[in-house]
Amino acid sequence: MIECEGLSKTYRVARREAGFGNAVKALFSREYETIQALRDVSFSVRDGEIVGYIGPNGAGKSTTIKTMCGILTPDSGKCVINGRVPWRDRKKHVREIGVVFGQRSQLWWDIPVAESFRLLRDMYKVEPAVYRRNLEELTELLGLREILKTPVRNLSLGQRMRCEIAASLLHDPRILFLDEPTIGLDAVSKLNVRRFVKKRNKEHGTTVILTTHDMQDIEALTGRILLIGKGRLLLDGNLEELKKHISPKKTLHIKYQGKTPRLFEGIVLLEEKMDDTEAMEGQMKLSLDPGGLSVSAAIEALAEQTNLLDVSVTDITAEEMVAALYKEYEI
Repeated sequence: MIECEGLSKTYRVARREAGFGNAVKALFSREYETIQALRDVSFSVRDGEIVGYIGPNGAGKSTTIKTMCGILTPDSGKCVINGRVPWRDRKKHVREIGVVFGQRSQLWWDIPVAESFRLLRDMYKVEPAVYRRNLEELTELLGLREILKTPVRNLSLGQRMRCEIAASLLHDPRILFLDEPTIGLDAVSKLNVRRFVKKRNKEHGTTVILTTHDMQDIEALTGRILLIGKGRLLLDGNLEELKKHISPKKTLHIKYQGKTPRLFEGIVLLEEKMDDTEAMEGQMKLSLDPGGLSVSAAIEALAEQTNLLDVSVTDITAEEMVAALYKEYEI
Protein backbone atom coordinates (compact mmCIF):
# COMPACT_ATOMS: atom_id res chain seq x y z
CA MET A 1 0.00 0.00 0.00
CA ILE A 2 1.26 3.48 -0.93
CA GLU A 3 0.03 6.46 1.09
CA CYS A 4 1.14 9.98 0.17
CA GLU A 5 -0.23 12.94 2.08
CA GLY A 6 0.56 16.62 1.58
CA LEU A 7 3.89 16.12 -0.23
CA SER A 8 5.65 19.38 -1.05
CA LYS A 9 9.09 19.94 -2.54
CA THR A 10 10.94 23.07 -3.71
CA TYR A 11 14.18 23.52 -5.66
CA ARG A 12 16.50 26.52 -5.68
CA VAL A 13 17.86 27.03 -9.18
CA ALA A 14 20.58 29.48 -10.25
CA ARG A 15 19.70 31.73 -13.21
CA ARG A 16 21.85 34.02 -15.38
CA GLU A 17 21.80 35.66 -18.78
CA ALA A 18 23.97 34.33 -21.61
CA GLY A 19 27.39 35.84 -22.32
CA PHE A 20 30.90 35.96 -20.84
CA GLY A 21 30.25 39.12 -18.84
CA ASN A 22 27.20 37.62 -17.15
CA ALA A 23 29.17 34.43 -16.43
CA VAL A 24 31.88 36.46 -14.62
CA LYS A 25 29.23 38.44 -12.75
CA ALA A 26 27.59 35.20 -11.60
CA LEU A 27 30.84 34.17 -9.89
CA PHE A 28 30.35 36.97 -7.36
CA SER A 29 26.61 37.49 -7.31
CA ARG A 30 24.12 34.79 -8.28
CA GLU A 31 20.43 35.10 -8.81
CA TYR A 32 18.25 32.21 -7.71
CA GLU A 33 14.71 31.16 -8.51
CA THR A 34 12.61 28.95 -6.25
CA ILE A 35 10.65 26.30 -8.13
CA GLN A 36 7.74 24.56 -6.43
CA ALA A 37 8.02 21.02 -7.80
CA LEU A 38 5.30 19.52 -5.58
CA ARG A 39 2.45 21.34 -3.83
CA ASP A 40 0.47 19.41 -1.23
CA VAL A 41 0.21 16.20 -3.30
CA SER A 42 -1.93 13.44 -1.74
CA PHE A 43 -3.02 10.05 -3.10
CA SER A 44 -3.04 6.35 -2.24
CA VAL A 45 -2.42 3.22 -4.33
CA ARG A 46 -3.70 -0.23 -3.38
CA ASP A 47 -1.62 -3.38 -3.66
CA GLY A 48 -1.74 -4.86 -7.17
CA GLU A 49 -2.94 -1.68 -8.93
CA ILE A 50 -1.49 -0.30 -12.16
CA VAL A 51 -1.72 3.48 -12.00
CA GLY A 52 -0.84 5.95 -14.74
CA TYR A 53 0.80 9.14 -13.44
CA ILE A 54 0.60 11.74 -16.19
CA GLY A 55 1.27 15.41 -16.77
CA PRO A 56 3.31 17.77 -18.98
CA ASN A 57 7.08 18.19 -18.70
CA GLY A 58 8.04 19.85 -15.42
CA ALA A 59 4.73 18.94 -13.77
CA GLY A 60 6.37 17.05 -10.88
CA LYS A 61 6.07 13.41 -11.99
CA SER A 62 9.72 12.43 -11.62
CA THR A 63 10.01 14.33 -8.34
CA THR A 64 7.11 12.31 -6.95
CA ILE A 65 8.65 9.02 -8.15
CA LYS A 66 12.05 9.90 -6.66
CA THR A 67 10.37 10.79 -3.38
CA MET A 68 8.55 7.45 -3.30
CA CYS A 69 11.82 5.67 -4.10
CA GLY A 70 13.60 7.42 -1.22
CA ILE A 71 15.99 9.35 -3.48
CA LEU A 72 14.52 12.72 -2.45
CA THR A 73 13.26 13.97 0.90
CA PRO A 74 10.19 16.24 0.68
CA ASP A 75 10.10 19.62 2.43
CA SER A 76 6.84 18.60 4.08
CA GLY A 77 4.20 15.89 3.97
CA LYS A 78 4.16 12.14 4.55
CA CYS A 79 4.81 9.11 2.39
CA VAL A 80 4.39 5.61 3.79
CA ILE A 81 4.97 2.57 1.56
CA ASN A 82 4.39 -0.88 2.99
CA GLY A 83 4.70 0.59 6.48
CA ARG A 84 8.01 2.38 5.80
CA VAL A 85 9.04 5.96 5.12
CA PRO A 86 11.20 5.62 1.96
CA TRP A 87 13.91 8.21 2.73
CA ARG A 88 14.29 7.13 6.38
CA ASP A 89 14.58 3.38 5.82
CA ARG A 90 16.11 3.23 2.35
CA LYS A 91 17.93 -0.08 2.59
CA LYS A 92 14.87 -2.08 3.55
CA HIS A 93 12.64 -0.04 1.25
CA VAL A 94 14.69 -0.58 -1.92
CA ARG A 95 14.58 -4.35 -1.44
CA GLU A 96 10.82 -4.18 -2.10
CA ILE A 97 10.82 -1.82 -5.10
CA GLY A 98 12.03 -1.95 -8.68
CA VAL A 99 12.72 1.22 -10.67
CA VAL A 100 13.18 1.86 -14.38
CA PHE A 101 14.12 5.38 -15.50
CA GLY A 102 13.85 5.48 -19.29
CA GLN A 103 16.74 7.91 -19.67
CA ARG A 104 19.09 6.48 -17.02
CA SER A 105 20.63 3.04 -16.77
CA GLN A 106 21.25 0.80 -13.77
CA LEU A 107 23.40 -1.54 -15.89
CA TRP A 108 27.20 -1.32 -16.22
CA TRP A 109 28.11 -0.01 -19.67
CA ASP A 110 31.22 -2.06 -20.53
CA ILE A 111 30.38 -5.50 -19.18
CA PRO A 112 27.93 -8.16 -20.47
CA VAL A 113 24.33 -7.97 -19.36
CA ALA A 114 24.66 -11.23 -17.39
CA GLU A 115 27.51 -9.72 -15.32
CA SER A 116 25.36 -6.68 -14.48
CA PHE A 117 22.61 -9.03 -13.36
CA ARG A 118 25.05 -10.89 -11.09
CA LEU A 119 26.23 -7.64 -9.52
CA LEU A 120 22.62 -6.65 -8.82
CA ARG A 121 22.03 -10.12 -7.35
CA ASP A 122 24.85 -9.55 -4.88
CA MET A 123 23.79 -5.98 -4.08
CA TYR A 124 20.24 -7.06 -3.24
CA LYS A 125 21.47 -10.30 -1.55
CA VAL A 126 19.07 -12.41 -3.61
CA GLU A 127 19.02 -16.09 -2.70
CA PRO A 128 20.68 -18.24 -5.45
CA ALA A 129 17.52 -20.32 -6.06
CA VAL A 130 15.33 -17.20 -6.28
CA TYR A 131 17.83 -15.53 -8.62
CA ARG A 132 17.99 -18.53 -10.97
CA ARG A 133 14.19 -18.79 -11.07
CA ASN A 134 13.69 -15.07 -11.75
CA LEU A 135 16.49 -14.90 -14.31
CA GLU A 136 15.06 -17.83 -16.25
CA GLU A 137 11.54 -16.40 -16.19
CA LEU A 138 12.60 -12.87 -17.15
CA THR A 139 14.98 -14.10 -19.86
CA GLU A 140 12.18 -16.12 -21.43
CA LEU A 141 9.42 -13.53 -21.16
CA LEU A 142 11.54 -10.59 -22.35
CA GLY A 143 13.51 -12.50 -25.00
CA LEU A 144 16.96 -11.83 -23.53
CA ARG A 145 18.71 -15.17 -24.04
CA GLU A 146 20.71 -14.11 -27.10
CA ILE A 147 21.95 -10.83 -25.60
CA LEU A 148 22.97 -11.87 -22.07
CA LYS A 149 26.63 -12.13 -23.11
CA THR A 150 26.60 -8.80 -24.97
CA PRO A 151 28.12 -5.64 -23.37
CA VAL A 152 25.42 -3.09 -22.57
CA ARG A 153 27.06 -0.46 -24.80
CA ASN A 154 26.46 -2.71 -27.84
CA LEU A 155 22.71 -3.11 -27.25
CA SER A 156 20.02 -1.29 -29.17
CA LEU A 157 17.71 0.99 -27.16
CA GLY A 158 14.91 -1.57 -27.23
CA GLN A 159 17.21 -4.37 -26.06
CA ARG A 160 18.63 -2.21 -23.28
CA MET A 161 15.18 -1.23 -22.00
CA ARG A 162 14.12 -4.87 -21.81
CA CYS A 163 17.29 -5.60 -19.83
CA GLU A 164 16.56 -2.61 -17.55
CA ILE A 165 13.11 -4.01 -16.76
CA ALA A 166 14.56 -7.44 -16.06
CA ALA A 167 17.22 -5.90 -13.79
CA SER A 168 14.56 -4.09 -11.77
CA LEU A 169 12.68 -7.36 -11.12
CA LEU A 170 15.47 -9.81 -10.26
CA HIS A 171 14.89 -9.33 -6.52
CA ASP A 172 11.10 -9.89 -6.64
CA PRO A 173 9.96 -6.33 -5.79
CA ARG A 174 6.39 -5.74 -4.65
CA ILE A 175 6.25 -2.34 -6.38
CA LEU A 176 7.57 -1.38 -9.82
CA PHE A 177 8.12 2.28 -10.74
CA LEU A 178 8.31 2.84 -14.50
CA ASP A 179 9.39 6.34 -15.56
CA GLU A 180 9.10 6.61 -19.37
CA PRO A 181 9.87 2.89 -19.91
CA THR A 182 9.05 2.90 -23.64
CA ILE A 183 10.75 6.17 -24.62
CA GLY A 184 12.36 5.80 -28.05
CA LEU A 185 11.28 2.17 -28.53
CA ASP A 186 10.02 0.77 -31.82
CA ALA A 187 6.46 -0.57 -32.11
CA VAL A 188 7.39 -4.22 -31.53
CA SER A 189 9.47 -3.44 -28.43
CA LYS A 190 6.67 -1.30 -26.99
CA LEU A 191 4.15 -4.10 -27.43
CA ASN A 192 6.52 -6.59 -25.79
CA VAL A 193 7.10 -4.31 -22.79
CA ARG A 194 3.37 -3.63 -22.33
CA ARG A 195 2.55 -7.34 -22.59
CA PHE A 196 5.20 -8.19 -20.03
CA VAL A 197 4.09 -5.54 -17.51
CA LYS A 198 0.47 -6.76 -17.67
CA LYS A 199 1.55 -10.36 -17.26
CA ARG A 200 3.79 -9.52 -14.30
CA ASN A 201 0.99 -7.61 -12.61
CA LYS A 202 -1.54 -10.40 -13.16
CA GLU A 203 0.65 -13.34 -12.15
CA HIS A 204 2.71 -11.77 -9.34
CA GLY A 205 0.36 -9.02 -8.12
CA THR A 206 3.11 -6.42 -8.64
CA THR A 207 1.94 -2.85 -8.05
CA VAL A 208 2.95 -0.62 -10.97
CA ILE A 209 3.27 3.19 -11.06
CA LEU A 210 3.70 4.31 -14.67
CA THR A 211 4.72 7.79 -15.81
CA THR A 212 4.74 8.36 -19.55
CA HIS A 213 3.85 10.77 -22.35
CA ASP A 214 2.81 7.84 -24.54
CA MET A 215 -0.94 7.62 -24.09
CA GLN A 216 -1.03 4.23 -25.80
CA ASP A 217 0.92 2.93 -22.79
CA ILE A 218 -1.73 4.40 -20.51
CA GLU A 219 -4.63 2.90 -22.50
CA ALA A 220 -2.97 -0.51 -22.74
CA LEU A 221 -1.95 -0.84 -19.10
CA THR A 222 -3.90 1.33 -16.69
CA GLY A 223 -7.47 1.69 -15.51
CA ARG A 224 -6.78 4.63 -13.21
CA ILE A 225 -4.84 7.82 -13.85
CA LEU A 226 -3.46 10.59 -11.67
CA LEU A 227 -3.04 13.97 -13.42
CA ILE A 228 -0.43 16.38 -12.06
CA GLY A 229 0.26 19.89 -13.29
CA LYS A 230 2.43 22.70 -11.90
CA GLY A 231 3.20 20.52 -8.89
CA ARG A 232 -0.45 19.97 -7.93
CA LEU A 233 -2.46 16.77 -8.18
CA LEU A 234 -5.39 17.88 -10.32
CA LEU A 235 -7.32 14.70 -11.00
CA ASP A 236 -7.62 11.11 -9.81
CA GLY A 237 -10.04 8.93 -11.74
CA ASN A 238 -10.96 5.98 -13.89
CA LEU A 239 -9.72 6.25 -17.48
CA GLU A 240 -13.03 5.32 -19.12
CA GLU A 241 -15.02 7.63 -16.84
CA LEU A 242 -12.68 10.51 -17.64
CA LYS A 243 -13.14 9.88 -21.36
CA LYS A 244 -16.91 10.10 -20.92
CA HIS A 245 -16.50 13.25 -18.84
CA ILE A 246 -14.50 14.95 -21.59
CA SER A 247 -16.67 13.67 -24.45
CA PRO A 248 -19.47 11.09 -24.13
CA LYS A 249 -19.86 10.99 -27.91
CA LYS A 250 -19.08 7.93 -30.02
CA THR A 251 -17.56 7.96 -33.50
CA LEU A 252 -18.96 5.58 -36.12
CA HIS A 253 -16.84 4.65 -39.14
CA ILE A 254 -19.07 2.99 -41.73
CA LYS A 255 -18.45 1.40 -45.12
CA TYR A 256 -21.49 0.84 -47.27
CA GLN A 257 -22.60 -0.24 -50.73
CA GLY A 258 -25.48 1.43 -52.49
CA LYS A 259 -27.05 4.82 -51.95
CA THR A 260 -25.61 7.25 -49.41
CA PRO A 261 -27.60 7.10 -46.17
CA ARG A 262 -29.29 10.32 -45.17
CA LEU A 263 -28.53 11.81 -41.78
CA PHE A 264 -31.17 11.90 -39.06
CA GLU A 265 -31.54 13.39 -35.57
CA GLY A 266 -28.70 12.35 -33.26
CA ILE A 267 -26.21 11.73 -36.09
CA VAL A 268 -23.62 14.29 -37.23
CA LEU A 269 -21.35 13.94 -40.25
CA LEU A 270 -17.75 14.46 -39.14
CA GLU A 271 -16.02 14.16 -42.49
CA GLU A 272 -17.54 14.91 -45.88
CA LYS A 273 -17.53 12.00 -48.31
CA MET A 274 -15.10 12.78 -51.15
CA ASP A 275 -16.98 11.78 -54.30
CA ASP A 276 -14.00 12.51 -56.52
CA THR A 277 -11.71 10.16 -54.57
CA GLU A 278 -12.35 6.53 -55.38
CA ALA A 279 -10.77 5.29 -52.13
CA MET A 280 -13.28 7.31 -50.06
CA GLU A 281 -16.42 6.26 -51.88
CA GLY A 282 -18.79 4.30 -49.71
CA GLN A 283 -17.28 5.57 -46.45
CA MET A 284 -18.59 7.95 -43.81
CA LYS A 285 -17.45 9.15 -40.40
CA LEU A 286 -20.31 9.95 -38.04
CA SER A 287 -20.70 11.21 -34.48
CA LEU A 288 -23.48 10.42 -32.03
CA ASP A 289 -24.28 10.99 -28.37
CA PRO A 290 -25.37 7.67 -26.78
CA GLY A 291 -27.41 9.65 -24.26
CA GLY A 292 -29.84 10.67 -27.00
CA LEU A 293 -29.45 7.80 -29.47
CA SER A 294 -27.94 4.40 -28.75
CA VAL A 295 -25.27 2.96 -31.00
CA SER A 296 -27.40 -0.08 -31.85
CA ALA A 297 -30.38 2.11 -32.81
CA ALA A 298 -28.15 4.27 -35.03
CA ILE A 299 -26.67 1.25 -36.81
CA GLU A 300 -30.14 -0.26 -37.32
CA ALA A 301 -31.44 3.00 -38.83
CA LEU A 302 -28.44 3.25 -41.16
CA ALA A 303 -28.80 -0.40 -42.22
CA GLU A 304 -32.40 0.26 -43.28
CA GLN A 305 -31.18 2.88 -45.76
CA THR A 306 -28.15 1.16 -47.32
CA ASN A 307 -26.12 -2.04 -47.35
CA LEU A 308 -23.59 -1.73 -44.51
CA LEU A 309 -20.32 -3.56 -45.25
CA ASP A 310 -18.42 -2.64 -42.10
CA VAL A 311 -19.02 -0.64 -38.91
CA SER A 312 -16.53 0.33 -36.22
CA VAL A 313 -17.29 2.32 -33.07
CA THR A 314 -14.64 4.31 -31.17
CA ASP A 315 -14.52 6.60 -28.14
CA ILE A 316 -12.39 9.68 -27.68
CA THR A 317 -8.73 8.64 -27.70
CA ALA A 318 -6.49 8.96 -24.63
CA GLU A 319 -4.45 11.63 -26.45
CA GLU A 320 -7.57 13.70 -27.12
CA MET A 321 -8.71 13.24 -23.52
CA VAL A 322 -5.36 14.35 -22.06
CA ALA A 323 -5.14 17.34 -24.42
CA ALA A 324 -8.63 18.39 -23.28
CA LEU A 325 -7.66 17.96 -19.62
CA TYR A 326 -4.50 20.04 -20.11
CA LYS A 327 -6.64 22.77 -21.65
CA GLU A 328 -9.30 22.52 -18.94
CA TYR A 329 -6.73 22.87 -16.13
CA GLU A 330 -4.58 25.36 -18.08
CA ILE A 331 -1.36 23.36 -17.79
